[in-house]
Amino acid sequence: MIKHLLSGGDLDADAATEILDTAAEMATVAGREIKKLPALRGRTVVNLFYEDSTRTRISFEAAAKRLSADVINFSAKGSSVTKGESLKDTALTLQAMGADAVVVRHPASGAPHRLANWVDGSVVNAGDGTHEHPTQALLDAYTMRSRLGRLAGLSVAVVGDVLHSRVARSNVLLLSTLGAKVTLVGPPTLIPVDIAAALAPGTDVSYDLDSVLPNVDVVMMLRVQRERMNDSYFPSAREYARRYGLDGPRMRRLPEHAIVMHPGPMNRGMEITPEVADSPRSTIVEQVTNGVSVRMAVLYLLLGGNNR
Repeated sequence: MIKHLLSGGDLDADAATEILDTAAEMATVAGREIKKLPALRGRTVVNLFYEDSTRTRISFEAAAKRLSADVINFSAKGSSVTKGESLKDTALTLQAMGADAVVVRHPASGAPHRLANWVDGSVVNAGDGTHEHPTQALLDAYTMRSRLGRLAGLSVAVVGDVLHSRVARSNVLLLSTLGAKVTLVGPPTLIPVDIAAALAPGTDVSYDLDSVLPNVDVVMMLRVQRERMNDSYFPSAREYARRYGLDGPRMRRLPEHAIVMHPGPMNRGMEITPEVADSPRSTIVEQVTNGVSVRMAVLYLLLGGNNR
């Protein structure tokens, strides 16, 4: 197993499959009366979050605690960061405290890679700028495999704000490694030029959602990240929903077995309607549940499984 998890491209097919298989074993812990394993007792996991987060931070915290690790939650707000402390100085402080793993979310793309050079422990990228979010891609792959029984040969449409989406980049890299076919769908202003070729050969791009839907096994809707937008990438929210939102009629164009995914949080009524988000095809709640199992697997394999 690798020492750090910084990118979906860090994992080959064997390493990714090992994480997914280990996550399946970890999922059985959720059904126990006492949801704990002693695997990481005595280890310290630091959640270092420079951006607001609910799902990811709580998911990593729950994962570490279920493995009996000691957890330190660090938020940039109210810390020495607001007084001007640099990422490197924060890293050295964590190093002095004996952190075995640092889970980091940062608004600057590449920050986890820098952090990995400054600490002795493992670094897990929980989202860096508009770059990547590898554990989200892993939990998405786990959810697909759980629902559809396989990953190799699946056709996956990733729809929406690809330009600002770290989820999209990690999913393209990981799913391509595991044998799935990915098509990026969205308005031309939100799909970077040559991104498909840069991330993974064989990845397609389409600007017409309706033409793609009948031929996919999975449609993954991305959140429109308005907080990252400085310009008008589309005329209006209503126009975006009309062209690229997933509503009931569009959902019924999907093959009967196809599933709908969303990394959350959702803009209901914009990229996805309540009818679709709450339908039996939707895996959105499952993705949150599966996130804990996948992150347990990542922490276990980085800190306990293969490093003792």
